[in-house]
Amino acid sequence: MADSPVVLGLDFGGTKIAMAVCEPDGELRASTTVSSGGELGARATFQRGIMAAREVLAAAAPGREVAAVGVSTFGIPFDDRVELAPTIEGWGDLPLGHEVRSAFPGAEVRLVTDAKAAAEAELRWGALAGCDPAIYLNLGTGLSAAIVAGGKVLNGSDGAAGEIGYNLRVPSDVGIPLAARTMLEDMISGQALARRAAGHTARGETMGAAEVFEAGRDAPGLDRLLNDFVTELAFHVVNLAIAINPVRIAVGGGMVRSWDRLRPGLQDALTAGVPFPPELVVARFPSDAPLIGAVGLAVDAAREGGVHGGGVRLPAVSLSEGLPL
Repeated sequence: MADSPVVLGLDFGGTKIAMAVCEPDGELRASTTVSSGGELGARATFQRGIMAAREVLAAAAPGREVAAVGVSTFGIPFDDRVELAPTIEGWGDLPLGHEVRSAFPGAEVRLVTDAKAAAEAELRWGALAGCDPAIYLNLGTGLSAAIVAGGKVLNGSDGAAGEIGYNLRVPSDVGIPLAARTMLEDMISGQALARRAAGHTARGETMGAAEVFEAGRDAPGLDRLLNDFVTELAFHVVNLAIAINPVRIAVGGGMVRSWDRLRPGLQDALTAGVPFPPELVVARFPSDAPLIGAVGLAVDAAREGGVHGGGVRLPAVSLSEGLPL
């Protein structure tokens, strides 16, 4: 009797690609992460992810078929393209759904935006369970949010609900086309912070966002930059909270490693500016929520395709603490 199929979760990020192989009920077999290699372009990044996934499958589930693949990505994914995906050159032109189906013939494929995948994971198993409405705020390489309402993650008519990285920043932005203005993500994101910090270092060297937060403790120029950064972020989070009236805001992404610097400004702004301030917490899966959400999609797709594995048993801990290869 042939071994039962497995499911695969893939999360394509701006700086890394994470993947996990699981049983049809979500029990983790193996997971790993590789760098995205985004400087090489979209095709190279995609192929890097697929090759790494095949290696994980060969090591963790040799000879077993892949029943379903859940894919999360920056941007808004479709079978023939990815909208709103400037992080890696050419990613918007990648026919993501078609390419994944070609890489894993016969597998059910589900695509989702990374922030929405993360919100789904936090809603089903994490910090947003039982919270309605709620907001998932992603502070990573880019900036985005996902909104939970009626027990579901709000998609929007074009899949772009919660894409606050495109927010107007000042009144003079009104009526200005996107290509002619500075959108919020260009100033408030991990990538933006690293770029802006280069002007405050002695030789203009590049630092990652975490390094900027750490260096800001002793560098007045960086400290002022961080204060401005948190203030502008808080402005938009407060307005979003006023519009949604959430029970809770869960924050995930790479920048939560600097939560001690981010939280006070965000919390003070919410307390002062929102009529009914929501609870502000770190996500249960601060780094792995998009991948866990992608695995959840794959489990659901496998079940819909007739592959059953009992109740979903996604790990209660970060996938990064799962089985190493």
